[in-house]
Amino acid sequence: MATRNPRQAAEKRRQILDAAVVVFARQGFHTCRVSDIADEAGVAYGLVYHYFRSKDEVLDTLFLERWDVLLAAIREVDADASLAARDKLRAIASFIVESYRHDPDLMKVIIVEVTRAANSFGRRHLAKIREAYDLIAEIVAKAQASGEFSGAVTPAFAALAFYGAIEQVLTGWIFDLLPGAPEDYDQAKDFVVETICGGLDAA
Repeated sequence: MATRNPRQAAEKRRQILDAAVVVFARQGFHTCRVSDIADEAGVAYGLVYHYFRSKDEVLDTLFLERWDVLLAAIREVDADASLAARDKLRAIASFIVESYRHDPDLMKVIIVEVTRAANSFGRRHLAKIREAYDLIAEIVAKAQASGEFSGAVTPAFAALAFYGAIEQVLTGWIFDLLPGAPEDYDQAKDFVVETICGGLDAA
């Protein structure tokens, strides 16, 4: 029977979510079962359904929690008037790369099972995903208006290329296509910004 203590309930819910990350990353969302999550969490099968209506809701929750943190980080970076646009983009790239370094399983789940799942979870959360693109596009648009960036590329395209480059780098680490030493993570932040901003910088 589920506990009624709010703190214990929150801890149990978190325990299930953390277990789901491990299971989804190891087995893939579509091939695992709710019972696999329960086993990983060390809880009764029915307790998962006490907190979540379905396996889909578990994945939705994991994505929305992490994506809201990303959106907040982008807004915080953009609000810093002391930063140039290039520095803002580097801070965003750094945040995403560090998120992967800190919790690679969760980032793997978000990328493989949500943002790249065009016909299922990705489409369901398209509006939420686009919020990040729109916030990045605003940074680019303001830099273009001030003359810091060239206007040769639309802000929307630049934002998509910027986030897409970061996601592709993470995918390279997920599938062991890129080296993942500590220095490689730091280098990737600079490479992504240089790749994108090199084409945006005003002459």
